[in-house]
Amino acid sequence: MAAFARRQAARVVELPGGFAAYDDAYRHSRANNHVVIQEAVDPEAVPRIAEDALRPLSHRLVSVLDDATAQACKGPLTRAGYTHSAYLLMLHTGPVPAAAAGTAAEVDLDALRAPLTRRWRGILPGVDDEVVRHLVDRRAARPRGADVVRFLGSRAEDGEVASWADLYLDPASGLAQIEDLMTSEAHFRRGHADAVLATALRTAADHGCGTRFLTADATDWPRHWYERRGFTVIGHTHAFERD
Repeated sequence: MAAFARRQAARVVELPGGFAAYDDAYRHSRANNHVVIQEAVDPEAVPRIAEDALRPLSHRLVSVLDDATAQACKGPLTRAGYTHSAYLLMLHTGPVPAAAAGTAAEVDLDALRAPLTRRWRGILPGVDDEVVRHLVDRRAARPRGADVVRFLGSRAEDGEVASWADLYLDPASGLAQIEDLMTSEAHFRRGHADAVLATALRTAADHGCGTRFLTADATDWPRHWYERRGFTVIGHTHAFERD
């Protein structure tokens, strides 16, 4: 995850315990402009490190990949006004779905732009057009992040992409990450997300990636949906945010 953030970034600055990743083209995207802490650091220093690194931006996001380090940083960061979110690191331990007709397929950013825009407007109804554009167009930077990056989508009967996800593959290490699985509200509960997830798992296995994982919000319902589809919690990552 740290390597992906480094490779995706337009610019990286080394910091105590980690680094800051930046992309001015998508300055409203927190996931493209944030501090990543990946090893032991003085917890009391982290708020200052983040403030110095992110001062030009309107937001603050500190991603802490190590659970013990995150627990140590939680007090200093919350006292500095940050909210804390825990995410589950979930490993696929179930069987790989068999290839089947009617599964999802690779799509390009142009095919995703309209449904992504509608979905983000539903999630963030009060933001302006530029913010939504950055959240949609930031996918153009993701192919830099891994050796193989695929955008997968399941289409509705009218041809529009109804559900989609990113798949990041590193065949040399056997690692695959599934990221940002989303479904248009008009197409909930019609099997599209299942098709995308199954295709992602099958594609990863076909590329020799025996370690297939994703992250899920520890407090939200999708974690249980993933568990029913063969994912097991093996750890935690953390995010600390402040406007």
